[in-house]
Parts: sequence; C-alpha cells; structure tokens
Amino acid sequence: MKIRKFLLCAVAFGAMASVTLLNAQDEKKGKGSGRGSMPTVEQRIERLEQAVGSLSDSQKSKIKAIYAKSAADMQAIPQEERREKMGPMMQATQKEIRALLTAEQQTKFDAMPQGRGGREGGGSKKKQQ
Repeated sequence: MKIRKFLLCAVAFGAMASVTLLNAQDEKKGKGSGRGSMPTVEQRIERLEQAVGSLSDSQKSKIKAIYAKSAADMQAIPQEERREKMGPMMQATQKEIRALLTAEQQTKFDAMPQGRGGREGGGSKKKQQ
C-alpha cells in the first residue's frame, strides 16, 4: 500500500516537473506559455507579412526597429500605468508601420483585426472616418 502511494506521488511529481520544464523551454523560444505573452519581433513581422503581402528588406528592418522601440517603451512604463497608456502607444506604433507600407499593403493593413485578440495591424473604423 505504501509503495503504491509512493509510486503515485513520484509519477505526479514527475508530471508536474516536466510541465514546468516544458513551459520554461517555450518561454526561452519566445513562444510564451500563457495569457499575456508577447510574440517576438520576428513573429510579429511574419504575421504582418502574411496579412499584407511580401515586405521588402528595408520595410522589415524599419518595422523591426519600430516594434523593438515599442516593446522597450512599454517595458519602461510602470505596470499600473500600462493599461491606460498601452492604447495610445499601440496606435502610434500602427501609424508608424502603416506609413512604411505601399498603398496596396495599407489597404490590407487597414483590414486587419485590431486589439489584443487581433494582434497587429490595423485600421479601426475610427481611422477611416
């Protein structure tokens, strides 16, 4: 009986430890492990390129700098102030990126979903009015 309990505890502990290790590996790879995790700059550019079409090397380089600056600026804001300041910062970032796109890319960019669920991009109806 004691051996069964011991084995059961050992298996449960092993399962918990492996989940913890797998989550740590995902975070190192930039995948994040849960809610609130941010995609890497490269992942954001890849997602943008899938939505608007092929980006030139020059566009990618400039967009990478914009995303990196945006992330650094966000980290500099105290946690309790982020909620109120995040919206205007995201809009400014989107405006800078949109300015780098061709007219055709801008149209696709404007059609991209917006907000936390939609990730990067776009034009809200406010922009179009």
